[in-house]
Amino acid sequence: MTAVLTCITTTILAQNPCYRMTIMPRAALSNNTTKMRVPFELKQGQSRHFHKLPSGLKMEFIFQKGHLLDKKENNSENPPIVFVHGSFHAAWCWAEHWLPFFSHHGFDCYALSLLGQGESDSPSGAVAGSLQTHAADVADFIHKEIQLPPVLMGHSFGGLIVQYYLAYSGSDKLREKEALHPYLAGAVLVCSVPPSGNSGLVWRYLFSKPIAAFKVTRSLAAKAFQTSLPLCKETFFSAAMEDHLVLRYQKLMTESSRLPLFDLRKLNASLPVPPLKDSSTKILVLGANDDFIVVTKTPLFQYFSTFYRNNLISRIFITKTSITIKLFHLRRLGCLNYESYDFFRMPRDLVKQVGFTTFHLFALMELPMT
Repeated sequence: MTAVLTCITTTILAQNPCYRMTIMPRAALSNNTTKMRVPFELKQGQSRHFHKLPSGLKMEFIFQKGHLLDKKENNSENPPIVFVHGSFHAAWCWAEHWLPFFSHHGFDCYALSLLGQGESDSPSGAVAGSLQTHAADVADFIHKEIQLPPVLMGHSFGGLIVQYYLAYSGSDKLREKEALHPYLAGAVLVCSVPPSGNSGLVWRYLFSKPIAAFKVTRSLAAKAFQTSLPLCKETFFSAAMEDHLVLRYQKLMTESSRLPLFDLRKLNASLPVPPLKDSSTKILVLGANDDFIVVTKTPLFQYFSTFYRNNLISRIFITKTSITIKLFHLRRLGCLNYESYDFFRMPRDLVKQVGFTTFHLFALMELPMT
């Protein structure tokens, strides 16, 4: 499983200075006796904290300190990693497998719950926020809790928030009086919504696969995935995933989102996100071949490449992945062995062997990283 580390430390971070390990978070530690809204039990080595935002609202994050299981590895150059979830999720979706994996390879890991999600406070109003407010919350967290420029990793709509953060990194749109870290160590977009949003994907899906488009709309817009096990499985997971696991994650997803992340009409009006101004930031784009939500066929990767390359030429790094077996949107969470497959074929100079997968949610929740 060294391929993921190679991608992040070698590909994304090759031009950054050496890093030291970060210190423990300064935010308030949660009272473990308090009943949580979302019934997710933290794993060994994980702790739940709350970061106080300038608004006074508290944002949940799950922390797992990096340590090396393999003493032969060197973690002196590892940056911290900050994880941003997508719709109907919270910090727990990363805590299932991704935090243990990266922490065991020496990365300090911070998984955020955006406002209105998970254990985070909810703002007043009908939605949790906008691209600008969510990105500002992430920026405030990084500024106050992280001692070094991190790798910022976003999944689905979380990937769109990461892209907005990148576009305005260090600008007045993401800060008030205090300066933020001017640079990230890198960014990873996992099954991400593209810079233009998902409306183009929806229309393309509607004409190419109308039945599937209807199912996605019913599942997500009408939230039918919360009550239909078959629809939840088809939307987010693989057919091979056991029903008791799907039921567990269905319950977690249902209870994770008290408010919609965005007002989609206002969101679409604010897109596309602007091109990046910082040409030194490295980006890794990961997609899934059979993602039921974000269709990551060649045109989408070309769109990512064209959108960023036109502004940064060859200075931005985008990995175009070729996937050899079926991958799904939610396969983040356990039923196959990573080391049994070559999920991604990447350029030889980047990765020699790969045992890492991303589905839309399967990549986050279904496969244990070992």
